[in-house]
Amino acid sequence: MSEAAIPFHDLGAQYRAQKLEIDAAVARVLASGEYILGSEGRAFESEFAAWCGARHVVGVASGMAALELALLAQGVRPGDEVAVPAMTAVPTAMAVVSVGATPRLVDVDLATGLMDPASLEHELSERTRVVVPVHLYGQCADLDAIGAIAARRGIALLEDCAQAHGARDRGRPAGTVGVASAWSFYPTKNLGAFGDAGALATNDAALAERFARLRNYGNRGGFDFVEPGRNERLDDLHAAMLRVKLRHLDAGNGRRRANAARYREALADTAVALPVEREGAHHVYHQFVVRCDRRDALREHVAKAGVPTLVHYPMALQDVPALRDRVVFRSAPTRAAELARTILSLPIYPELPAEHQARVIAAVRAFR
Repeated sequence: MSEAAIPFHDLGAQYRAQKLEIDAAVARVLASGEYILGSEGRAFESEFAAWCGARHVVGVASGMAALELALLAQGVRPGDEVAVPAMTAVPTAMAVVSVGATPRLVDVDLATGLMDPASLEHELSERTRVVVPVHLYGQCADLDAIGAIAARRGIALLEDCAQAHGARDRGRPAGTVGVASAWSFYPTKNLGAFGDAGALATNDAALAERFARLRNYGNRGGFDFVEPGRNERLDDLHAAMLRVKLRHLDAGNGRRRANAARYREALADTAVALPVEREGAHHVYHQFVVRCDRRDALREHVAKAGVPTLVHYPMALQDVPALRDRVVFRSAPTRAAELARTILSLPIYPELPAEHQARVIAAVRAFR
């Protein structure tokens, strides 16, 4: 008989731990009568900018909205290409499609799942306008190598930081190297709202002003609509709650890294290959992703012990039905496809109870 399952991610645990602060923030916003583009949003933008090391932050409605607005601000249009890794969450490529451009798929490093600079060099075409390295699972891509390639070709570098709150590359905070960075605050992220939310960060004041216009119908203030825009604003209720959670983020990332260290020690001699940390990278373990040639058998085995797992992600982008006819590449991203076949995510979040992690470890160790 299967054991009662533990949760993969207990989102309520973080709320319970921060309940008094979050409830007070919600009450403050509700009483203020200021709900969109108000003082809470401006305060969060300022505080998140200071935390992540960027000069300017513009709050938006979601991580995908952040990518879309960043691409629009770079002048990306139909006929252009945007280079993205073939192993990432589908919204990275969907944002490219949504602005009328074509995702050009770049294969990834098999050990880390991150964009492979050599594959990027091979894939770039005369139509490529932007390259979007995704800091996958909580670890930065090789920004020096990717940035050098982009700079040589006159291509903008846009960082996808949806999974990298607090990650660093050779001491530099994620989101501070490219022309801009896109952030998601989806509830499961290291910094998560209680619904959809996102942000753009940049060191360019003029670009930040354009982001602020584009998120609000192209409005510059009053009734001054100066360019076509969208409705992609961050509301003050989410901003207020994110301000609370931001104060606890570094401690939460520390607990994620401690949980990862326990997994590494306990699973070092098992049937799974452990995550590889890049030299000079500070990993914040948005996900703890192992590899196993018998992934599906392993998943079935641990499920019988009440241990849930997820696959991030079960398809490389070239195999996603909605994208098959919308992506291009010179060489098939075979390493991304191999990862999709073998990767498995184990539960990891700051409030993960020690006894739950012990059950995960025991179940994986018992797999033969």
